[in-house]
Amino acid sequence: MKLYSYWRSSASYRVRIALNLKGLAYETLGVDLRPPASAQHSPAYAALNPQQMVPTLIDGETVIGQSLAIVEYLDERYPLPPLLPPGARERARARQIAQAINADLHPLNNLRVLRYLENELGADPAARRAWYHHWLKLGLDACERLIDERGPYALGERVGLADLCIVPQLYNARRYAFALDAYPRLCRIDAACADLEAFAASRPELQPDAPPATVGAA
Repeated sequence: MKLYSYWRSSASYRVRIALNLKGLAYETLGVDLRPPASAQHSPAYAALNPQQMVPTLIDGETVIGQSLAIVEYLDERYPLPPLLPPGARERARARQIAQAINADLHPLNNLRVLRYLENELGADPAARRAWYHHWLKLGLDACERLIDERGPYALGERVGLADLCIVPQLYNARRYAFALDAYPRLCRIDAACADLEAFAASRPELQPDAPPATVGAA
């Protein structure tokens, strides 16, 4: 199994967590998204993933892009331990939280959008930071209300799909100096997940394509 990934991509981060929770061995193939490399736009990579984004998973003859599609594929192909809870209602809740991040929050704050704001619209660093914080607040405000009060994880006692979306998003929030004091439930989940090896091993700075200076950094 191979995972085409960029170390700081939160979409790739989600998939690494899922692979590690499943105990699946995989090879990481770094795709440097930064100019001048912009390896996601190379003809070879575009042939694998027409969206020219990360991650891309190769499992035998199967090639899949989009992080949540990959995660659900893994859950169906390798069902233990399950990443979705039993029952239609709880599965829908898990997907709702995941999509609140994956479909609504993250796309507005990802690297290509921030570059467009800078290069095409002339947004300075302060304006880009304000943009990032605005969408983070809207998304995290909603997620804080959606998750389970009981804990320790998003939907109670079992870690799963919602958690592996929340943790990378909080990592990004801290990178962009966004205060998390208003989100005790989300921070509780993040702390509980940090104690799990599957999450700890997935951290961006520990990935093989991470610059050496980032090892041990937040």
